[in-house]
Amino acid sequence: MRVVIKVGSNLLTDRTGRINKRRIQSLAREVSEIVSSGVEIVMVSSGAIASGLKKLRLKSKPKEIRKKQATAAVGQPILMWMYEQYFLKYRKHVAQILLTRDDLSDRIRYINAKNTILTLLEMGVIPIINENDTVATDEIKFGDNDQLAALVSGLVEANHLIILSDVKGLYTSDPKKDPHASMIKHVKEFSKEIETIAKPTTTGFGTGGMYSKVIAAKKATSFGVPVHIVSGRKYGNIKAVLEGKQIGTYFEPVKERVTSRKGWIAYATRSKGSLYIDEGAVRALLKDGKSLLPSGINKVEGDFDVGDAVYCIDEKGKRIAKGLVNYSSCEIKLIKGKKSSEIEKILGYKSSDEVIHRDNLVIIV
Repeated sequence: MRVVIKVGSNLLTDRTGRINKRRIQSLAREVSEIVSSGVEIVMVSSGAIASGLKKLRLKSKPKEIRKKQATAAVGQPILMWMYEQYFLKYRKHVAQILLTRDDLSDRIRYINAKNTILTLLEMGVIPIINENDTVATDEIKFGDNDQLAALVSGLVEANHLIILSDVKGLYTSDPKKDPHASMIKHVKEFSKEIETIAKPTTTGFGTGGMYSKVIAAKKATSFGVPVHIVSGRKYGNIKAVLEGKQIGTYFEPVKERVTSRKGWIAYATRSKGSLYIDEGAVRALLKDGKSLLPSGINKVEGDFDVGDAVYCIDEKGKRIAKGLVNYSSCEIKLIKGKKSSEIEKILGYKSSDEVIHRDNLVIIV
């Protein structure tokens, strides 16, 4: 069994925003015991910026990107030193892996990251993954480590994703504000209601809140990965989930999971543009499982090259699919609305009949 465990900044920090060493020690103990039982564990851990606050004598998380990056640069080795120190008490070794969206957006680097993680697991090492905050900018950031954990669960083909939270699970409303809020124990499929319940929030030391965790669960379950959101404040909750006990909120995986490649296209690649398509093309993609032909394209937006990812947008402005193009934006502007048989006459060559082949396209509605 292979499990991805996500640990957020709110769990690793105290009220002042400083790293809680007792929490890391407790986590190291439980994870080590689970690994000793034969389970492979990959951790996705926040906490680099929080770790740097005390060292730099900062009272709160910086707002400027360059200061965030500097704080992360100071904090990351401190965070890893603490993990190393506490895991060694239980004779377990850890490894640091820092990623940005570009690392997973590029197919070769995506595969290399996967091979590295799997090799570490084979060697009995616990990979601890974090976003590379020291170089990440808004364009290449995952947004938060919940999203990174979802991508990693698909990357390593995990059997389970456990998101440790500062609350016990997903509630009908914010339990900190509403005393009548009740926990949603089982989510069979995603709906707008579920996403609305988990409204976006931001805290002083963490980013995303429950909304981010729900979106991450949606992504991971599309890979066929079961997801649990449970409290990370109680020792034994990880074991309880793996033993099949009903705690927290369980998100059921979809029956028809997307392939690893299509999951990569949908969630890891960074879109470079958009193709606005007509009703016929929408029907061909959604109902008939067809490829996108130039005849169904009305408008091209963005500057992209062959192999880049783009969104397919219907006439109402809704994103319905995402795929890798066989032609550049300049080429598609010349052949849009035309038949495939006319491509060679217009361009002087023809790479493919399809602008996006169905094997490189994933429906995202």
